[in-house]
Amino acid sequence: MNELTDTQLIALAAHQDAAFEALVRRHAPGIHRLAVHLVGSGSADDVVQEVFLSVHRNLKTFRGEAQFSTWLHRVTLNACYSLLRKRQPEALGGVPEPQSTADPVAESENMQLRERLAWALAQLPPEQREAVALRELSGLEYAAIAEITRTEIGTVKSRINRGRAALRALLTARGITAVG
Repeated sequence: MNELTDTQLIALAAHQDAAFEALVRRHAPGIHRLAVHLVGSGSADDVVQEVFLSVHRNLKTFRGEAQFSTWLHRVTLNACYSLLRKRQPEALGGVPEPQSTADPVAESENMQLRERLAWALAQLPPEQREAVALRELSGLEYAAIAEITRTEIGTVKSRINRGRAALRALLTARGITAVG
């Protein structure tokens, strides 16, 4: 099943659980990564589960006018925003789990950097946070982001540029001048 395209898997998923499972395996890591940065690591698993339950229920309504991954990202954003509406405003922008390293100092520094980045991302206006997350965390092209957000490519580029500039200013104010 792994060699099939999303379109082929979607056609088979109505009759074969293995096809739907292949779609989940293919897309779950990216959806989880996006959810972690939008709702936090503690809620990301719940969002991913809700996304794929929704996709399973509504897959027959997917018309194929957009790429499956574009539709899936829109479903993910909707699930994240639904969860965030239920929370207090200060819960925005969760902190991802740090990767364990053999060096406790490096691990602590990485955790602090992730916390500051999550905080800064949460400070952005929602449309900038969404555009930056889709570009930087999900690695989507501008055209795909425009389709997901139902905006023009120029608007997407502007939101990403403004979001990056705001992140840079917020992180610089917190003492982070260069990353990587």
